[in-house]
Amino acid sequence: MRQKTDLFKINGKPILIPDTEVKIGYEDLDSSASGRDEAGFMHRSVVRYKVPYWDFSYEALTEEERKYMESLFPDVPTFAFTHPGRLDSTVAEVTTCYRSKYSISWQNARTGLWSGYGFRIIAC
Repeated sequence: MRQKTDLFKINGKPILIPDTEVKIGYEDLDSSASGRDEAGFMHRSVVRYKVPYWDFSYEALTEEERKYMESLFPDVPTFAFTHPGRLDSTVAEVTTCYRSKYSISWQNARTGLWSGYGFRIIAC
């Protein structure tokens, strides 16, 4: 099984080291009152700024690795996600998050190999 990293944890348990870079992004959340008027001008009513998300990707996983990763995500709406801080990446932060955009392909049923495993973690 591949190594784990303490940089990213789900409910205190480390995730497996991803095959590619971890994409970190931020989105502002607008209220339903936001929108364009008849003249085409945008009127924003921002309810939250810089809501973070993290994209994880794994090229290939064994059955054992897949089971471990899936065991990290409980069947509950949210979980505690430990990650490097936005302003100081040397300081760990814990954020309440949920998982979205989960996908995986069963590459070879005979050998138990999986590919294209990916998911997004989004702050609540």
